[in-house]
Amino acid sequence: MAAEIIPLDYATLRVVWWLVLGFLLIGFAVRGGIDLGVGALLLHVARTDIERRVAINALGPTWQANQVWLVLGAGAVFAAWPAVYAASFSAFYSAMLFLLLALILRPVGFEYRNKLRGRRWRRFWDGCLFAGGVAPAFVFGVVFGNLFQGVPFKLDADMRLAYEGTIFGLLNPFALLCGLAGLAMVVMHGGMYLQMKTEGAVAERARGAVRLSSCALIMLFGFGGLSLLVWIEGYVVIGTIDPNGPSNPLLKTVGRSLGAWHANYLQNPWLFTVPGLAVVGAMGGFVCATFRLGAAGLVFTAASLACVIATAGIAMFPFIMPSSLDPGSSLTLWDASSSRLTLFVLLVAFAVLMPIVLAYTAWVIRIMRGRVTEASVRENTDHFY
Repeated sequence: MAAEIIPLDYATLRVVWWLVLGFLLIGFAVRGGIDLGVGALLLHVARTDIERRVAINALGPTWQANQVWLVLGAGAVFAAWPAVYAASFSAFYSAMLFLLLALILRPVGFEYRNKLRGRRWRRFWDGCLFAGGVAPAFVFGVVFGNLFQGVPFKLDADMRLAYEGTIFGLLNPFALLCGLAGLAMVVMHGGMYLQMKTEGAVAERARGAVRLSSCALIMLFGFGGLSLLVWIEGYVVIGTIDPNGPSNPLLKTVGRSLGAWHANYLQNPWLFTVPGLAVVGAMGGFVCATFRLGAAGLVFTAASLACVIATAGIAMFPFIMPSSLDPGSSLTLWDASSSRLTLFVLLVAFAVLMPIVLAYTAWVIRIMRGRVTEASVRENTDHFY
């Protein structure tokens, strides 16, 4: 009876929620990536206490709100893709724990750094902010690198999951390459934000970091694509999957072959514009950093981040979490989702709440526009970080 009042079929809802998940990941990369990038650059671009206060206060009005994207992404996986949520926390438990600890350092560092004026005290929290920027970006990249190679888990006949990997297995060469790419992405994006929001020595050092990291991202991105073509086997569904069928991963057959991760692009050549735009965005960031065009550069770097993530999503479609131990246990968007009714109710909630998040984000950006200067930080000691 409930299914009769749902205007969208099961297959459409599954695709929509795959797109929503990608949208939330991109949203966190673009908004949260600024915070991570500034944290990763903090010890380099800001070398005196006042310079570090300038860099930190450039994030002051928005860093808490940017975490909403991460919370929404985790909630979406939990509610819309429960099998993926369960498998990911089994497979990446150590990485997730490390990530959580690193993320905890960030709000504590923001709130406690300015409570005392001691040099050692502030240096300690500066180190925490640096770790809280580098570690999450690197870990997210490592996780994506392992997804491309497959995660060592399998499902038994009762859908019970068994994971047989180790934390050291996660740190393989391709995953480390992806981790470095993730770090280069946020450094480029955060550096461009600092160039736009600050001035003087902080902005100039950030400009140099953007130029270097944009070049590094292009090289890592290109080498990663080549690795997936030449050395790393991809996954492919043998036969067909019923898009409106039950959420049971064991009903399909999956094979592995070199070049499989490029199949979607070869079947639809126009999709190559997505990785192309990722490179163009990074190149645009380099040019804008060279000519000190902060606002335009931030648009380019944001587009680059969005297209890098979209490139990965398109390559893996329809897989969300492949299994290297038992390819048939791989989780796809067609067989790992919640029920049709659950997806529809969640979509309604998303349609109501997301415009509020976007409107609030736009309002804060507009109200807090302008540069943060050393003079403004000195004049507002009681209100600034």
